[in-house]
This record gives sequence, structure tokens and C-alpha cells, in this order.
Amino acid sequence: MTLRRIAVAVSMVALVWLAGCSHLPGKPAPGPEVPRPDSVLDPVMLFTQNCSGCHGADGKSGPAMMLSDPVYLAIVDDDALRSTISKGRPGTAMSAFAQKEGGMLTDDQINAIIRGIRERWNKPNALGGDVAPPYAAKAGGDAARGQSVYGTYCSSCHGTDGTGGPKAGSVVDKAYLSLITDQGLRTIVIAGRPDFNAPDWRNNVPGHAMSDQEITDVVAWLASQRPNRTAAASSAVATPPGGAH
Repeated sequence: MTLRRIAVAVSMVALVWLAGCSHLPGKPAPGPEVPRPDSVLDPVMLFTQNCSGCHGADGKSGPAMMLSDPVYLAIVDDDALRSTISKGRPGTAMSAFAQKEGGMLTDDQINAIIRGIRERWNKPNALGGDVAPPYAAKAGGDAARGQSVYGTYCSSCHGTDGTGGPKAGSVVDKAYLSLITDQGLRTIVIAGRPDFNAPDWRNNVPGHAMSDQEITDVVAWLASQRPNRTAAASSAVATPPGGAH
């Protein structure tokens, strides 16, 4: 066999081998390659993957704030949403999602989530011409006054002492207060939780909307019952599981 024929034969064997490799089981077909996680910019996909576990599949009925509530979206601006998503809420179950804060999302992905929330659930004139109290939590609340405010606006649902009533559960539960910030409390008082039939600041007492100061005071009263985290941690270390022996 001449060298030319040998070369042709080797080439034919190589072509057959390559053709066989192109049909190996499990080889990805053209197109379905998994995209890089940081390249995903679809707002619905990002919300489903990162937010729905706490805020609900449709932005409602989850353990965390109802993001599909038009009233909530009318009082919170994009900067507040961006800060919360990026940095989380220290001391709560809301972790940081931005890469620069140790999370998995890029700035573009966080912006896409915010854009998607607005596009899906924002409603013009959600407040019906009413002016909502300022969103941001503020200092200066008076817990003693707040207890009186609670009795006026909240006790009919949550009970006279806040431990639960005919329409809603406890708002003074130590575990609950340990997992929510003052801002979280203020947000719920203003926007309510319509997915759980909790009214906004205008409708706890029909015809008597809560004032900014009343909201600040009732948040101060609730916050005053939050357990001291340092003391709780020290107690947990000093007391063995199952109680003292």
C-alpha cells in the first residue's frame, strides 16, 4: 500500500470516528446551552427564583411583605427597593442579594426585578388622591402614646393586649418582633396586608386615617416589646438545650 493510500485510509477512519462522536449520548444539541446565571435578565424568572419563596409566587400570600400591593408600591420608591434587595435587612430573614454584598445578583438583575414588580403590579392612582404618610421609619415615637393608638386602631383585630383577636394573630409575639425591623412594622401599618385582609392606614377605623405621628408612636410601642437580642443570646448560651438541670 502506498503512502498516499495509507493517508487516505487514515483520513477516512478519522472522519468516521468524528461522525460517531457527534452523536454521543448526552451531547447538548445546538441552542439549549444553560445560560450563565448572571446573564439572566428576565424579571419574572428572576422574581420566581429569588423572591417568590418569601413574597409569594404572585407577590402575595407569602410570609413576607406583599410586593404586588399597589398601595405598597405607591409609598415605596425604587431606591428603597434597591437598597433592601441589595443589602437585605440585617437581623431578619431578608438576606442580601447583591454580589457586592455576598449575594448572587448583579446590579442589572436587581434593577430588572424592580422593573418587573412595577410593570406587573403598579397601578396609577392607587391611593385615590390620598397622601400617604412618609415611608421611612423615623425616631421620636412615644411608646406610651403608641399603646393608646394601638387600642384605637388595632385592638379590634389583634386583641386588647396584642396577643391575638377574633380577626388576626399576635403582633407582640417575641419571635415575630425579633424577625421584623421598625421599618417593616411601619410599612405594614401604612400599607396593610390586603392578602390577609389587613387594612391600610386609612381603614382601620373607617373615616379616621392614622396620622404620621400615630403610626410612629404605635411602631415605638411594638418595638418596645421586642426582646433584647444580646440578652436572649446570652440566655441561650447559659441554658443547655431542654432547660436548666
